Amino acid sequence: MLVSELYEECLQYGVSTLAHCLYYLLMEKKISLHDDISNIHINQIDRQKIEELVRKNVLGLYKIGIYSLKVNKKDFVFIFAATKEEAIEFFINTFQQAPMNCHEYPLDFQIERGNEVITFREMRKEFERFPAIAGYFCREW
Repeated sequence: MLVSELYEECLQYGVSTLAHCLYYLLMEKKISLHDDISNIHINQIDRQKIEELVRKNVLGLYKIGIYSLKVNKKDFVFIFAATKEEAIEFFINTFQQAPMNCHEYPLDFQIERGNEVITFREMRKEFERFPAIAGYFCREW
C-alpha cells in the first residue's frame, strides 16, 4: 500500500493520530506520497511534535459518531454527533424532551434505506454540519 492511499484512508475515516504522523513525515520530507508504507520507520517520528499537531488538530479531523436515542417505547432517532452528550443535548433542543436512553452504534453498522443498504459511515458523508439527524426508526410490534 502506498503512503498516499493510507493517508487518504486516515483522512476519510478520521484516524487522527496516524493521519497527523503521516502529515508530519511528509512535511519533514522523511517520506513521500509515492513511497510504500513499509518505508515508514517508527524512529522517524518525533512524538512530541505529533502530540502537538494532534492537540492543535492541524488537519481538522473531528470524531463523529452515530447515536440511537429512544423517543418512546417504539420510536428512535439516530443522530450524528461528536459525543454522547452532544447527541443528547441536540435531541433535547430539537424535540423539547429528554431521550429515554442513548446508545452509540458502530459507524459500519448497515441499515436499509429505501431499496439500498448503507452504512452510517457512508451516510455521514452526506452531511456537512454536525450534530445532525441521520434518520428515524419505528419498531413494529
